Amino acid sequence: MKWAFKYTLLPVMIVGRDQQQLSEQTAMEEDLSSSFTGIVGDGSVDLRGRSVRRAHTGRWKASLFIIGVETAERLAYAGILSNMVTYLTDVLNESTATAAKNVNAWSGVASMLPFVGAFVADTYFGRYRTIAASSVIYLLGLILVTLSASVRSLHRSGIFFFSIYLVALGQGGHKPCLQAFGADQFEDGDPVEKKYKSSFFNYWYWGICFGTLLGVTVLLYIQDNVGWGLGFGIPAVTMAMALFTFLCGTRFYRHKLPVGSPLTRIVHVFVATFHKWNVSPPPQEEMKVAAAAEREGLKFGSRRQYLPTDQFKFLDKATVEDELDYECKTTHNWRLCTVQDVEEVKAILGLSPIWVSCLTFGIVFSQSATFFTKQGATMDRKIGKHFEIPPASLQSFIDLSIILLLPVYDRIFVPIARNLTGNERGITLLQRIGTGLFISFLSMIVAALTEIRRIKAAKDSGLIDMPKATIPLSISLLLPQYILFGIADVFTMVGMQEYFYDQMPDSMKSLGIAVYLSVLGIGSFLSSILISVIEKLSCRNKGGCWFANNLNKAHLDYYYWFLASLSAINLCMYMLLANRYKYKYAQNNIFDQDESCKERTLLAS
Repeated sequence: MKWAFKYTLLPVMIVGRDQQQLSEQTAMEEDLSSSFTGIVGDGSVDLRGRSVRRAHTGRWKASLFIIGVETAERLAYAGILSNMVTYLTDVLNESTATAAKNVNAWSGVASMLPFVGAFVADTYFGRYRTIAASSVIYLLGLILVTLSASVRSLHRSGIFFFSIYLVALGQGGHKPCLQAFGADQFEDGDPVEKKYKSSFFNYWYWGICFGTLLGVTVLLYIQDNVGWGLGFGIPAVTMAMALFTFLCGTRFYRHKLPVGSPLTRIVHVFVATFHKWNVSPPPQEEMKVAAAAEREGLKFGSRRQYLPTDQFKFLDKATVEDELDYECKTTHNWRLCTVQDVEEVKAILGLSPIWVSCLTFGIVFSQSATFFTKQGATMDRKIGKHFEIPPASLQSFIDLSIILLLPVYDRIFVPIARNLTGNERGITLLQRIGTGLFISFLSMIVAALTEIRRIKAAKDSGLIDMPKATIPLSISLLLPQYILFGIADVFTMVGMQEYFYDQMPDSMKSLGIAVYLSVLGIGSFLSSILISVIEKLSCRNKGGCWFANNLNKAHLDYYYWFLASLSAINLCMYMLLANRYKYKYAQNNIFDQDESCKERTLLAS
């Protein structure tokens, strides 16, 4: 049999059904999710699994708790990451290159572990319970970091690294689930809430940057001028407050029930496709009939349906049922998949080229916490006679730029662009990401030119052989490259988080946030690899090592020019890929009853 047996009778039943009955069913479902009844219509429940009312749960009353928690968590995270390179070099006596690689490696692991947290949340425990459990692990790691810095007998690299990787583990469960949980508080089926959700991503990132700003200003000053014990202890207290705040908002939250392992469904589709490798893909019309039949079997509020697409047609083979499938008596047949499962895998594959083209941004962004900081340490950091700026605190200008620009973007730019383009977001998500990629390319050009000027000042002042001497050049010269990073973030980082959340299937939203976070994680890993390779190659060259401990004799400008060239090439690739991408919900839309009726009537005729 060339087509699935379970779909052969359903189209006949659908065609034979009276049109009036379909209209009545549509009206009943619409009434159930309407504002009149007040029941949230996307399947959201409370912590006990009961249906929730729109007036009492979700929206801003719930998401403000979540944004507040994220603000506190980012303060704690920034207090660890932003000055780690200084702690490793000054306290644990590592070289500049080794410290930079260790920071990038830790940052990379911290950005990859959200895949684990997303899998656990979407498959087993749900987002709420995963957030609560990971927050406890996070807090324990911060307490150990504080003890390792406070007790002299614990000043060992092994204890410190164990502590910060425990922090990374906690962050891996906390980060993807909290953001997806916040977006879950807005129902896509409600026009007002859908509009609020777009603003939520902007203000979510605003909260991130506000917390980070406090971390890279107040905490860095305490770490550099008061002590590392107090500088690491404040993040631990802050994380404890974040956990308490999260629990306080419990009665306002909407919950999405876990629907089983998304990774299992993905593997299932590829295994079934492999079994049917010699089968011809079914015609598009038959795929639509099967998809409509599946729609009839879904409960109201279930996973949203994709219309069948002609992309990755080879995966459609997984939906073809043969005699062996028909005779199979097992409850889970790995040789056969539904159209919905296949289309979800297609959606994920469609995201992968965009994800790859964003990795260069992650490489570029990782410089702000490593080499930018070491540059600032060689420059004049005094304000007045007694106050000296911690070099890592210049990262605050990234966050300050974002804090100032995001409300402007949301309240001024978006409405103006919406009137010009007709797009409810002002510009498309991929246009937003691409704009940020271009600005990050400019930031590397500015960084290279600034480094050339810094080295020249060191030579002119006779300090080229004095790595610890202060070059008579104000640290404010580094501000443009930090500010450009902030502007790039407003576009690329916020655009990526909304893009990967919005375009992922409903049952994989946490995974979508993990994919977005992995851009920075993989970027940090790639940055470490680049540093290692370039260090070995350049140190063999008579021109000198690019990453010498004496930055006055190093060639960070060469490295920045290299990253600028890489960014330019990547931007061209991104533009080609983005131009070919088809938005799943914008192009295909989601099955609604009226559209499915038209589809079935057309196919029947």
